[in-house]
Amino acid sequence: MTGVIKRMERGSAIIESGRLEALLPRDQMIPKENLRVGDRVRAYLLRIDRGGRGPQLILSRVVPEFIIKLFELEVPEIEEGLLEIRAAARDAGMRAKIAVKSNDQRIDPIGTCVGMRGSRVQAVTGELGGERVDIILWSADPAQFVIGALAPADVSSIVVDEDKHSMDVVVEEEQLAMAIGRSGQNVRLASELTGWNLNIMTVKEAAQKHEEEYTAIRKVFIEKLDVDEELADILIQEGFSTLEEVAYVPLAEMLEIDAFDENTVNELRSRARNALLTEAIASEEKVENLAESLLKMEGMDNDTAALLAGKGVITMDDLADLAVDDLVEMTGMDEERAKQLIMTARAPWFA
Repeated sequence: MTGVIKRMERGSAIIESGRLEALLPRDQMIPKENLRVGDRVRAYLLRIDRGGRGPQLILSRVVPEFIIKLFELEVPEIEEGLLEIRAAARDAGMRAKIAVKSNDQRIDPIGTCVGMRGSRVQAVTGELGGERVDIILWSADPAQFVIGALAPADVSSIVVDEDKHSMDVVVEEEQLAMAIGRSGQNVRLASELTGWNLNIMTVKEAAQKHEEEYTAIRKVFIEKLDVDEELADILIQEGFSTLEEVAYVPLAEMLEIDAFDENTVNELRSRARNALLTEAIASEEKVENLAESLLKMEGMDNDTAALLAGKGVITMDDLADLAVDDLVEMTGMDEERAKQLIMTARAPWFA
């Protein structure tokens, strides 16, 4: 929306646009910008609050959607569908990153958004009070997308963890500060843009972490499969990292390992399945032991209790000691349910 500031109220701006009035709250203004009555401003329609005195339009100049709309106004190819902005992240007033994709192979998406002598991107940054904008080529390959998002830093390698939706991004020592950015700005924006949790580390730190993980996996294989270090090392070098993989990877794939014959493979698979069964039984017994505490709680169910037990939360007091964010992270439940369970667990404290 575009309008004129009619008046200021407690730091917020009342904006008149035609016959409509809208509110631009102080916290939705770009930091350090000095808006005054009579100024003509653009803003993004964030939401409509419906109160007793009728609907109130709430505007924003700091959300990522605002910069997307500004580029749509400056770059006709976006409106025509030849280009599209796939994602945006902002540290309002300081720096932003947008990811662009071309739907026409003849068009350079970055150059088109920059414009002749930077005219298009300069028009956007001018509206945003000089906010620096990094234009990045979107990629369907998450690792390639992250490499682009961390520019101008050079990435040496990436390790992707699909389960945790995170990546270990390895850079040379001299690239570390650039990859992280001032106050972590560069990696934070790259993470918001790509939707991945990014762990920046040096080559030395990556090697140390790899060694620690290798040692931990080897220990599990030696203990649970009752094998020696040499056989555990072979499994790890062939790409196995969990008991589940040893137990359930197709037999034909394991038989392709030169060091193993069919008897060895069958024995390993049998031991892995027995170890997993033992762990499952132990987990069930742990849940059964919760009957007098967690399972009697209002709102608790067997699956949640089992999940908590697996993470060391055995009693109501254990649950009561958790913060809401901790419980959400542990279980993946929504914040409201986590809050209710914790308050129920804390009820005896106030009885």
